[in-house]
Amino acid sequence: MRMMKLFRLLLLSSWNVTVIRTILIVPRNIYLLRLLLIVVGVVLLSGPSHGLTIEAGSSSTQLLDRRRMVSIVGSSLSGVLSLPTSSGAVEVLPSSSPPVTSSSSSSPTKDTITLSNGTPFPLVSFGLQIYNDETAYTLTRMALDVGYKNFFASVLAGNQKGFAKAIKDSGIPRETLFICGSVVSNRVSGYNDAKKLTTIGWKKNMDCFALGDITYLDQIMLDYPGPDCPSIQGQWSAFEEMYQQGLTKTLSVSNFSPTQLDCVLQQATVKPVVNQLPYSVAYHPGESVMENQKRGILVQAWAPLGGSLGGRFSSTMKGVCNEIGKRYGKTYAQVALRWIIQTGASFTTQTKNKQHFQEDLNIFDFELTPEEMVTLSKLA
Repeated sequence: MRMMKLFRLLLLSSWNVTVIRTILIVPRNIYLLRLLLIVVGVVLLSGPSHGLTIEAGSSSTQLLDRRRMVSIVGSSLSGVLSLPTSSGAVEVLPSSSPPVTSSSSSSPTKDTITLSNGTPFPLVSFGLQIYNDETAYTLTRMALDVGYKNFFASVLAGNQKGFAKAIKDSGIPRETLFICGSVVSNRVSGYNDAKKLTTIGWKKNMDCFALGDITYLDQIMLDYPGPDCPSIQGQWSAFEEMYQQGLTKTLSVSNFSPTQLDCVLQQATVKPVVNQLPYSVAYHPGESVMENQKRGILVQAWAPLGGSLGGRFSSTMKGVCNEIGKRYGKTYAQVALRWIIQTGASFTTQTKNKQHFQEDLNIFDFELTPEEMVTLSKLA
């Protein structure tokens, strides 16, 4: 009994807290971590019922120009280890370990999930890029023919009218599709100015979509956060008014850090359900998926196959993905996209090739092993 008390005192010392944190951030020591948790549980539960929470140091993030500094989005904040309490519950949130399979999204056949507000959301989206309305029309019809149900028609692409016309001409019932528009209003500061510009933005979306008889959106996305918290809250207030008028079913953001998400959540009456971020096998900084999940928000990857700030796929990365793909009869791109799904995220993709459209959808008939997930996670 005297030895047990001594061990408990050593365990709770600041030096051993540092040891525990060191073990947490080294993925190779996972077996040592498991052993540590078992020993800790036995020791703590042998005494009076109580829990112990150890928090690693946190760092705040500030997003400057989103186009240049989006790399800090999702940067590691605080990692928390909750050791066993009398109930035996254990929760581990590693500080910098690579993403591993998410049980919520790992089912091979599950191509649609339910967002935190109860709205069904297809995990694969076609995101229109910058081209004219005629091209947008052609590619939207192609995506519809292949079977896409989720569409991201960003105001930045400048072709919402061509997209809307394609939806109308397809004859596919509007209610079977998930359509997301976007607003860019981050170039002004202050609550009132940000709200005013955001309102102009969502009204412009509705005018463009009206050409396709689209009278409501399934989602409207705030493409970039304003320069400070009051500006962000002004942007969000405009979105909430759109929601209250029944013009959109959900609200979402893009390129928001955890700190900026909290600016929204401080006053929001309608919470964001999606955060679109650069995220891929080649680029997955910090704990972006986990930090969003903690706030009830799904990460949607843009540049899921690299490019721009989404990271570049080196020949080595493609080679590893290809080798894994051979086991399932899949391409490197399908393996990379499947990795995104199994980390608990979704993605919006783009192509002008019908075969690639089909391949990007055809990722729900296989599942990567935990070992393959770790291998892919370490490539970045």
